[in-house]
Amino acid sequence: MPLAFYNTLTKSIEPFIPLEEGKVSMYTCGPTVYDYFHIGNARTFILSDLVRRYLEFRRYNVTFVMNITDVDDKIIERAHREGTDAETVAHRYTEAFFEDAAALGIRPADVHPRATRHIDDIITHVMRLVEAGAAYVADGDVYYSVEAFPAYGKLSGKRLEDLIAGARVERDERKKNPADFALWKCAKPGEPSWDSPWGKGRPGWHIECSVMAMKHLGESFDIHAGGHDLIFPHHENEIAQSEVLTGKPLARYWIHFGFLNVEGEKMSKSLGNFFTAREILREYDAETIRFFTFQTHYRSPLNFSREGVTAAENGLKRLHALYEALGERHEGSGALDIDGFERRFIEAMDADFNAPAAFSVIFDLVRESNRLLNGAEGLRADCAERTRDFLRRTAGEVFGVLGSGEKQSAGQFDAEPFVRLVIEARQRARAEKQWALADFLRDGLRDLGVILEDGRDGTTWKWCDERNR
Repeated sequence: MPLAFYNTLTKSIEPFIPLEEGKVSMYTCGPTVYDYFHIGNARTFILSDLVRRYLEFRRYNVTFVMNITDVDDKIIERAHREGTDAETVAHRYTEAFFEDAAALGIRPADVHPRATRHIDDIITHVMRLVEAGAAYVADGDVYYSVEAFPAYGKLSGKRLEDLIAGARVERDERKKNPADFALWKCAKPGEPSWDSPWGKGRPGWHIECSVMAMKHLGESFDIHAGGHDLIFPHHENEIAQSEVLTGKPLARYWIHFGFLNVEGEKMSKSLGNFFTAREILREYDAETIRFFTFQTHYRSPLNFSREGVTAAENGLKRLHALYEALGERHEGSGALDIDGFERRFIEAMDADFNAPAAFSVIFDLVRESNRLLNGAEGLRADCAERTRDFLRRTAGEVFGVLGSGEKQSAGQFDAEPFVRLVIEARQRARAEKQWALADFLRDGLRDLGVILEDGRDGTTWKWCDERNR
């Protein structure tokens, strides 16, 4: 059977047929960089990473785009609290995002577009909406008219009349319809702003993603992914403000990841159960966090508990132990049907990216391998090699829980003078607010396997996987 997965747009599981055979264009909503991302965000980023990795496992050529929202109300509020500017806050937490994502084994996107670098594209798109009668200007703000798109609500299943009747916010008399949303916001004192036909201002959140997605993937692309909480209004608004102009589906398949709860409750700072990914990584290995994330289906809620993470940690130790044992010399006679295990693994993942079922196959192989290794007949050398290769390609490359095993331990000492020199150059660039150059230097080191961590006492560095130092 072909790969098939649940499409939020059609509310059904559909066979995956990409726009271009053998290629996949995929967009995932990335972070709003006003703070360290929390473990709920981490689940979304890890699961997006899984979808991308599995598509590559199935030999698709994937173009993966994840945006950075670096101008937003929350960023501005954080800057005001700290007595600094929004650009400094956004840059600090953009760097933190890349550091923490790399620490979690999340591979960088092919493109990480940033909203502030697409202002001209956003203004052009908003102008086209105004010209088409799908948007209107009100005192320097520009609003999208939801009534201009008759299919509004097709993703979330919400009816426009219900949204209007149930509106709990105070009505803005400048809006033609209470459900209309901002495409461009008039500048306020102390806020970042850009010149536009409507005066100085900044883009709204929804328009940023639409423009960046179409800029890098085209007017219509294969997959749009994100957390379940983004279905409405964010993704619904993306569809409306894009398709009203193009007449094409923005994305043909929409994937949404379930919520994460903590000890059975919604994560909340007021409840004291709010954790950033950076905090959790101080307690648990990144591969343990990834493995725990895959314990439930991506569309189902995941309950974070330390007991659950510890259980995942113990299961992962069994997998690692077998992987190491298979790398030793074997002269037994026992064999395993590796082709059969691979077929079962693919069947599980092809059925709506069913990670728990796929890991069930992997651990069936772990159990059978250990039975032979610990028995009188042992395991044939060629079978041990094929078993190890299967685990490397599935648990390692698809799920990212076996480590890369690529870096050499001698590299760190030899690399240190070079890394320190790059860090010094980056610090000078940051001091002069040459953010693009500073990002280029940091990203270049990350691509070489080096993670930078900025702290009060300066910048430190480490390899992406400390175990391979």
